[in-house]
Amino acid sequence: MQNSPSPSNKYGMAIIANDKIINWLLPFLESYLATNAATPLYLIPYDENVALTRRAAEVYGIHFVEPDSAELDALAKRLYPMFPGYRRRLRKFLCLALPLDEVIYLDVDIILFRDFREMFGLLEAGRNDFIVAAPTKDYVYNKKRDQFDFLRDAMLFNDGFFVASKEILSLKDFQEVIDEDEAIFHAVRQRGMLFAQPVTNFVAHRRGLKITPLRDCVPGASGESFYKAEGVTFDAGGPRDVFGDKIYFAHWAGAVSLPNRRVFDAAWRQFANQAAARMKA
Repeated sequence: MQNSPSPSNKYGMAIIANDKIINWLLPFLESYLATNAATPLYLIPYDENVALTRRAAEVYGIHFVEPDSAELDALAKRLYPMFPGYRRRLRKFLCLALPLDEVIYLDVDIILFRDFREMFGLLEAGRNDFIVAAPTKDYVYNKKRDQFDFLRDAMLFNDGFFVASKEILSLKDFQEVIDEDEAIFHAVRQRGMLFAQPVTNFVAHRRGLKITPLRDCVPGASGESFYKAEGVTFDAGGPRDVFGDKIYFAHWAGAVSLPNRRVFDAAWRQFANQAAARMKA
């Protein structure tokens, strides 16, 4: 399924961040600089607490952007009226408002190990609409999903990483799907301090998108990225999973503390130390 990215298309990566998560942001940026500096990176502010975040964007030479979030923020307030601080997680969808033909979105509790450019140029409407790391079973829907045909056999995914095109999935799709099916969304979404992930899945599933795991798009790519992964080995090119496939990034999804003694943690600490030195220089 691999194609060559079109030189006429504009590709980029996107994150959201603020000063509250600066200890995660800096190692991410250091890993980006080491592996993906050839691809433009856009930082979308999570909120107004971004003094250190702005400085980090300047130090690392990335784009600090502030797309109009009014409509998306209103949608988030409508879905989660009791959680003003957490509903801003939906601002990740502003990556679809960037001046890009394709975007790779990443959470910042991630470090990158390999060049992501081979992930571009693979999207194709109706065949390969939305690329994710791998399927998941958790943190999306409750058991009521089985009552709806479009959800019953849908592939669930973690939305801490995805490759998307606004020509296939747009911000307008989020608004229209919720306008049409908000009652279904609230009936099926998994509770428990989950915000963006159920929305990303629901809109992609309601629109009938063809969701493709990374390993089905990039030859030799692993579907593994979880920070608790077992059987991981390292070679000169980076980590590999238990099957010898290439791991492109590590994600501390759900971690309640900074990395310490697990398999990817030494690499995270090295990037953190390098970032601290760079910020002081």
